[in-house]
Amino acid sequence: QVQLVESGGGLVQSGGSLRLSCAASGLTFTFPNYAMAWFRQAPGMEREFVAVVDRVYSTIYSDSVKGRFTISRDNAKNTVYLQMNSLKPEDTAVYYCATGPHTSTTKEQFSFWGQGTQVTVSP
Repeated sequence: QVQLVESGGGLVQSGGSLRLSCAASGLTFTFPNYAMAWFRQAPGMEREFVAVVDRVYSTIYSDSVKGRFTISRDNAKNTVYLQMNSLKPEDTAVYYCATGPHTSTTKEQFSFWGQGTQVTVSP
């Protein structure tokens, strides 16, 4: 079984920055072979794709965060990061880390999820 633990959320003013981290562990989990993604879910909304990084470090971003957010991974630490700059109130959501064997932008393709971390951006 894979465990994902997010950290780094909090309250920030509009225009500010935050860095989220997601540490992965599990007896049968080989971190470098898996795609790692971030999704987010605002109250009353569907969970939506934010960014993904694959096993060869290729990245895909949603249009809403492109140019402001950067996803990266450190295979030595089994950790994926999401650097969020120029934050806007509409970025307010619970941010979830997810992993799976295939690179995708759809949540159904990811097998394992973290518990989420709250990001709140004030006007």
